[in-house]
Order: sequence, then structure tokens, then C-alpha cells
Amino acid sequence: MWSYRLVAPYTFERVELPEPDLESLADQQVLLRFLAAGICGSDLPGFRGTQGRLPGDTGACAAEMDGFPAHEIVGEVLASRHPEHRPGDRVVGWASGFDGLMGQVVADGNGLASYDPALSPAQAVGLQPLACVLYALEQLPDLAGRRVAILGQGSIGLLFSYAAKASGAAQVIGVDPVDRKEVAASFGVDTLVRATSDRWVRHLDPAERPEIVIEAVGHQVATLNHAIEAAAFGGTVFYFGVPDDDSYPISMRTMLRNNLTLKSGVTLERARVLRAADDFARRHPDLLGNYITHTFGPDEVQSAFELACRPEPERVKIAVAEADR
Repeated sequence: MWSYRLVAPYTFERVELPEPDLESLADQQVLLRFLAAGICGSDLPGFRGTQGRLPGDTGACAAEMDGFPAHEIVGEVLASRHPEHRPGDRVVGWASGFDGLMGQVVADGNGLASYDPALSPAQAVGLQPLACVLYALEQLPDLAGRRVAILGQGSIGLLFSYAAKASGAAQVIGVDPVDRKEVAASFGVDTLVRATSDRWVRHLDPAERPEIVIEAVGHQVATLNHAIEAAAFGGTVFYFGVPDDDSYPISMRTMLRNNLTLKSGVTLERARVLRAADDFARRHPDLLGNYITHTFGPDEVQSAFELACRPEPERVKIAVAEADR
């Protein structure tokens, strides 16, 4: 079967591997035939050659890590030791080892769920990040009638914008230095700020501070402090971005004086929230069609990741997908 390996920074090599032994599946595991994978911002440090903080990144030589880095996966079940998944089912979810860039993928069945058959595999891959966003919003106060700001309007930030507006937010503010005016309105952004988060905070009217601020940038320390500084008195900050450092210094004085709440966390109850994402997408049929803006074939993984590394105003989500059969 085909697989990809990172043999150097920014460089994939396509290789052939033996197919997995069906008898080696552990309890709760599922063997999938690759249908599609999504490229997430958390995959890019590995592509660039930095270690990052992902479960699949063991610190070993990148060339030893088959299928890395990709965790957003859609596949057809070939074999299953999980009671909810049967051969022939099409499912979406997590590639457990961040090793989704291969022809057959072994995954934890608890992180998979079936999806609307009307969706193409490329569209269905968007359900995985949507599930993460919906789970994060469950951890926040009710957004109805509130002012919500999302720092970063990449593929995750735009999903937060859409879901926040669908949840009844009075105003959704999207902050990003990339000009997102061509796509912002279709994702529920009421006020688009083309600026870095520090410049936005510097010019923010105190009377217009958002009650909820979501940091959807990640991979840096400063943006979390900008989110804390921006939040209104008694507000909540959610850190969604992936941390590349173990320790993030924040202004505890600001947290204390403004009675703020800081929340974060990984996505739990994965099968449940994948089903919730599927239901959400059925109720908002325009979402995934606008979300997946670029699709590459499995022989174009290098080009797909190179595009993902470039800030393109009209690019939202990139999928790698087999031709649907």
C-alpha cells in the first residue's frame, strides 16, 4: 500500500508498505481504507521539521514515521474489533497515531463515527475539526446575545465563527492579518478585523470588549495574552490553539482584576461529538461546501502541504482525497 514519510523539512517521500495484518488488530481498533484526510494547522510543524507536541511525534527521525502527520481521517471500514463499526461502513474521525497519510489506517474505533452519505469523503473530513469546535463551545457560557471574538480566521477560527453565530452570538468578531473579506461573511463573521491580535487589542474600545474570546491561532505565546487583555470584565477566554511550549506566561493581574475565566482542553467523547458535527452539518448544508476549498489527490500530498503553509486569503480547508467510488 502507499504511504508518505517526511524525509526532510518540507519534503515528503511516497513509499510502499505491506498492508496491515488483520489479525494484529487490538480490541476496539478498526482498519480503514483511506478515503480522505484533512490538513490541520497542528500538522504543519511536523512538515516544517520542528518536533511539535503531537501524540504521533515520538521525537524519532521523521523518516521512521509512516503516514505522519495527519489525524483528520475519513475511511471505509475493512475490518473491525469495535462493536459499532462493520466492514463497508464509511466513517470519519481521528487517526490515532497521527498517521493518516497511508492507504490503510489502523484507528481507535471510539474516535470514529458514521456520517451523512450525501457528503463526499473530502467534505466529510471537515466533520472532525467541526466536532472539536462544537466540543469546545460546550465548555463555554451560553453564547446567545454575547459579543464573541475569535483570534485567527484560519480553518479552525472560521468554524468557530460559524458555530458561534449559529449559537446566537450577537456579534462575531474575526481577527486575522490575512484578508478574509471574501469568505468571512459566509462563516458568520459580523466584524472582520484585518490586523495582528496585538494591534487589534491596542486599538480596542473598552466599551466593545467581547465577553468571550477564543484563541484559535496557537503555536505561539503572545496571542493568548492578547486574548486575556481583550476580554471584558467577567469574561471567558478559551485557548484552542496547539501549544508548542510547556509553559505560557500570562498576566495573572489582568485575570484577577477582570474576574476572567481561562479554559482549554482536548476533545473528549469523540464519537458523540462527531455525531453532533454530522447533525450540525445536516442542519447547515452550506457549511462544508464553503469550508473545503481545495482538494488534492493522494499523489499530490507534497503540493497540498505546501499550499497549507502559505497564507492565501480564499483558502480555508485543504483535503487529500481518493477519487470517490
